[in-house]
Amino acid sequence: MPPSQPYSVTELQQAVLDGSFGPSPQELAVTSAFWLHHTTRLTGSQVTYRNSYLLMRSGDAFGACSFEAGEITPDFCADASGHTLDTLIRHDSAPVRIAALDAYLGRVQPHRSAANAETVTLPTGTPEKRAQARDAAVAGLLDIDPGEKVALIGVVNPLVAAIRERGGVPLPCDFNLRTTNWGDPVTDDMTQVLAEADAVVATGMTLSNGSFDQILEHCRKQELPLVVYAQTGSAVARAFLGAGVTALSAEPFPFSQFSADATALYRYRAEQA
Repeated sequence: MPPSQPYSVTELQQAVLDGSFGPSPQELAVTSAFWLHHTTRLTGSQVTYRNSYLLMRSGDAFGACSFEAGEITPDFCADASGHTLDTLIRHDSAPVRIAALDAYLGRVQPHRSAANAETVTLPTGTPEKRAQARDAAVAGLLDIDPGEKVALIGVVNPLVAAIRERGGVPLPCDFNLRTTNWGDPVTDDMTQVLAEADAVVATGMTLSNGSFDQILEHCRKQELPLVVYAQTGSAVARAFLGAGVTALSAEPFPFSQFSADATALYRYRAEQA
C-alpha cells in the first residue's frame, strides 16, 4: 500500500521515520558527507550568486540542501559519515534534516527510475549553455495566461524573463537580491507576493529556510498552481506532488554548475484529478 499523502514537511519526516516509504532509515547509513561553497557570475550578468550546500551520500543517492551563510560549518561533515539516516532526519538543524530526507527518498525511489519522471538531459558545454538549458526546462513547466501575476520566490533572472515571455507579470521575492537584471525591485516579504499571485514558482531552498509549508498551504487553500525548481531537496519536494505542488523540476547532485558534461534533471507534473 502506498504511503498516505503528506501535507507538511513534518508529516513527511514522521512518515519516513515510521517506515511508510520503504525500509527504515535506521537501516541506511550515510557513506560520505560534504560541504560546498561556490559563487557564480554568468557572462553578461551583474549578479554574483553565492551558494552553500550540504550533501550526503547514502547508497546510490545524494541528498542535498542549500543553506544560508553560517548555518552549518564544514566541520559538521567530519562526524556525519557513518550515521544512520534516522539520526540525521531528527537533527536540530533544518538543512541537515532536509539533506537526510532527500538522501533517503532519493535512495528508495531514484529519480532516474521514477515512472512519472520526464528526463531532460542538460547538454555538455559552458556554464551559460547549461544554465540556459536548465532554466528552459523549468520554464517549460509554467502554464500561465497573459496578465497573470506569478510570485517568483527565489529569483533566477532567466525565470523572470520566462514569465514575461509568456505574458505573465513576475512578482520577485528573494532574501539576498534587491533588484533583477532589469532593475525590478525584489521584495523579501513572501506574504506580499503570495497575496497578489495567480500562480507561484518557488525554489527548493524554501525547504531549508522553513517557508515551504506556508507556500504549500497557501497554494492549496487558494487553489493556485505551484511549480518548484529544486536542487535542494528535489526528492523531498516530489513527495508533495498533488498535495499543493503541481509541477517540479528536480535536479539531484551533481548539479549543472558542477559539471561541464551532460547531466540529467527530471520534470514531474501532478496527476490531474
